[in-house]
Amino acid sequence: MSNYATATGLEKASVLLLSLGVDNSSKVLQYLGESEIERVLMALSKASSIPTEIRSIALQEAYELAQAETGLHGGGVEYSRQLLARAVGPRRGAEILERISAHQTLSSFEMLRSADPSQVASLLEDEMPQTIALVLSYLEAKVAADILTSMPKDLQIEVVLRLAGMDRVSPQVVQVVEKDLKNKLSGVMNEADFRATGGVSFLVKMLNQVDRGVQKTIFEALDTTNPKLVEEIHSNMFTFDDLSKLDEKTMQRVLRDVSKADLALALKAANDKLKELIFKCLSERARDNLQEEIEILGPQLAKNVYASQRRLVDAVRALEEAGEIVVAGGGEDYEIIQ
Repeated sequence: MSNYATATGLEKASVLLLSLGVDNSSKVLQYLGESEIERVLMALSKASSIPTEIRSIALQEAYELAQAETGLHGGGVEYSRQLLARAVGPRRGAEILERISAHQTLSSFEMLRSADPSQVASLLEDEMPQTIALVLSYLEAKVAADILTSMPKDLQIEVVLRLAGMDRVSPQVVQVVEKDLKNKLSGVMNEADFRATGGVSFLVKMLNQVDRGVQKTIFEALDTTNPKLVEEIHSNMFTFDDLSKLDEKTMQRVLRDVSKADLALALKAANDKLKELIFKCLSERARDNLQEEIEILGPQLAKNVYASQRRLVDAVRALEEAGEIVVAGGGEDYEIIQ
């Protein structure tokens, strides 16, 4: 970068992160969303050498004190890997870096990340299931999940099946899809290599993000046609029912991050094993209060119950990302890291 004044916001952000170093930069990234992290790290991975004067300007603009010494060298994939590992953990960092590597040039699907999921769903509904699956596979799992949730149930099943069967897609296929969608999506994607996309791994991430009611509908439909796929998905994802597999110490840690209102509402549709575990982790007074609150709630809309259950699962994932617990998979054990 030779002219800081004409640099984009992403380029300036990458200069600042390089100037701050891995430790401080990782703390900054913790305050960004995953899509923001990905865009910043995409710019950062292209950086190589930053002149000292540009480094100084970037620090001043960010209201930080710094003293320029020599040209700052670094950046690239390795710096990004270290930064992500410290900011969001090695596993999530590797996933983000993988997407960054696959998208050195922003794809034409980038616009969908900030679009309204229901509008995107309507926009894609007339497309073939395999086309929708391809588009979703180029998005973050949470974004793809929101779009899938907004689609008709029959179409959800078809798209899930196509996603499960996807492996590697050539740039030519992606370009054909983009050409067909040129009135709906803008830009042309330029992939240098075949990209691994979709598949059960992505499907698990996406289904982990959808409403439990949508999960149930999809699994019930798949169970009659493809029970092996359902079994494979279950073995790799963490669901609300998997909370019953947590040990008491881990559950006690999770309960500290969950509101009483969400806990009571979530337990309206919980299995007996999970209820027993949670009650066992509470004091007698807290247990009595929770049972009373559940009774007071009365009948509730399923979508509200599922939303509370979703927040309990999200609390587990947040603790995992923070390195406080280990969540291996739906059929594994969960433990506190001492």
